[in-house]
Amino acid sequence: MNQVVLIGRLANDPELSYTPNNQTAVCRFTLAVNRMRREDPADFIRITVWGKQAENCDRYLSKGRQAAVHGRIQTGSYTNRDGAKVYTTEVVANSVEFLGGGNSGNNGESFGGGRNAVPPQFNSNDQAQAAGFPGFDEMPDSFQAAEDDIPF
Repeated sequence: MNQVVLIGRLANDPELSYTPNNQTAVCRFTLAVNRMRREDPADFIRITVWGKQAENCDRYLSKGRQAAVHGRIQTGSYTNRDGAKVYTTEVVANSVEFLGGGNSGNNGESFGGGRNAVPPQFNSNDQAQAAGFPGFDEMPDSFQAAEDDIPF
């Protein structure tokens, strides 16, 4: 099984590009991940994200922001200009979670464009719909009944 979960801080701003043939978004950045002991150096791991998630990473992440990456390790190789074979290792992300607050000074209340903006937090369907986002589904009755049976 090839799965990896990393939490770290971006070592650089994300770099967004698009594939030439079908214009799929690709975002690349380096995640600095601390080791268990403080005296050990951090590992700098190259991350690749595809599709809409790549566009969101470019929009909301920046150097220094904390993120959690869920994905898989992928290895590859290429021949450089000198004819030497170079081996590569990267994490291809299935999902990226934006951790911590942004530096935009808006306390997470705005979903505006621009780097460092933080996706909004809504407390009700009315707030979400007023901001132009789809509402949340109510908890089905079957779950509400089960909630009463929980012993804590």
